[in-house]
Amino acid sequence: MHARATILPLSLDRVTYARGGETLIDGISVTIGSSSRTVVLGPNGAGKSLLLRLCHGLVAPTDGAVRWAGADAFGRRDTAGRQAMVFQRPVLLRRSALANITYALALQGRLERGERDARAREALASVGLAHVAERPARVLSGGEQQRLAIARAAALEPDVLFLDEPTASLDPGASRAIEDAIRAIDAAGTKIIMTTHDLGQARRLAEEVLFLCRGRLMEHTPAGEFFEHPRTPQAAAFLRGDLVA
Repeated sequence: MHARATILPLSLDRVTYARGGETLIDGISVTIGSSSRTVVLGPNGAGKSLLLRLCHGLVAPTDGAVRWAGADAFGRRDTAGRQAMVFQRPVLLRRSALANITYALALQGRLERGERDARAREALASVGLAHVAERPARVLSGGEQQRLAIARAAALEPDVLFLDEPTASLDPGASRAIEDAIRAIDAAGTKIIMTTHDLGQARRLAEEVLFLCRGRLMEHTPAGEFFEHPRTPQAAAFLRGDLVA
């Protein structure tokens, strides 16, 4: 999908984020390449969503640096249009499902109107929403709204797509449809970096795992190794369903 040079790898160099005297992300250093679906796991309050926001550039670290392909990322316009993020509760415009996507494509400024319409309809079809193209986005079900938000982001053909708990509070059918969409986006060439609270989903989708605990990166390992042979007591406890100290 991407003929241009990618903005990956994404590198975090001792990234720290503190607020109100509390350190929420504590000196994380990691490099994330393009070859694997990356799933960020950890107990509640570990800093998973905040980590995605730091990577995406919505929040600036209080110390350390986030770099795309070796360059400092925060505030750089050239990376902003090449990554996208879908939040746990997506923000949708008061427009049709189709117009939500065509508007995002118009802002990107790379396609003519007819091309935008075709790209948007293709994106809707890819997540099973072709039949709701003309419906107001805000009357769709929760699962449909999440699929629309993912389709809108994928239509921009970003190098990287961040997904924050993309199936939280959804029923199994809606979750399965979103997982299928994630696999399709990955297969088309977009790097997936996502958080999830669902260990079953993580086992199905993860190719590598970042495990956070109390704002610290405890493990960065291939998914099979993480689930079968966790390296830290905290990860082992988390996989057993125990409270993590």
